[in-house]
Amino acid sequence: MDLDVGRRRRGEELEAAILAAGWGLLMDAGYQGFTIDAVAERAATSRSVLYRRWEDRSALLDAVLDYGLNLDRRDQPEDTGSLRGDMLAALRHANARNATIAPLLSVFMGEYYAQSGRSIAEVRTRAFGTAAGRSLDEILTRAVARGEADPARLSPRVRTVATDLFRHDLLMNARTLADDELVAIVDEVFLPLVRPAAPNAIP
Repeated sequence: MDLDVGRRRRGEELEAAILAAGWGLLMDAGYQGFTIDAVAERAATSRSVLYRRWEDRSALLDAVLDYGLNLDRRDQPEDTGSLRGDMLAALRHANARNATIAPLLSVFMGEYYAQSGRSIAEVRTRAFGTAAGRSLDEILTRAVARGEADPARLSPRVRTVATDLFRHDLLMNARTLADDELVAIVDEVFLPLVRPAAPNAIP
């Protein structure tokens, strides 16, 4: 029975409340503290309600990760009017959004990786997903149209070098990056690789 003392929650509303409770529990207690009983208690519902939706703890955790790792994701990248501004805006948003995710991926989930056989790369894909790739494509398309990026220089590796460096530092250090680190990624690494060569530059 749903234990909510107010009106009875059903369907998507109840499921969203359970996932939010599970995500909060994972942030507070880590993988070890993430149990069916604890999630049910935090969501003010019962074990049977959870088991009707997810067959076990692992299935519930998968759903909670999909929910939490995609909170506050932007559908469209910000258009600041410049490639530098667009990239910094995208990295700053990702940095803020992942403030709580970084320690989860690197520290709290160690037991999860060991027991489930899954890798940090799989969880990273959930965290960053394909939406980030589409946003980057849009940013670079605008930059090419403005003459700020040379399409001939946009190899697959070059296209993603800024986001790859950001993700690496985020995961390896289990913390968000300082703003000057984001600026360095864009100004010192990314922009020199994608900008059109200066006229009469020596190859």
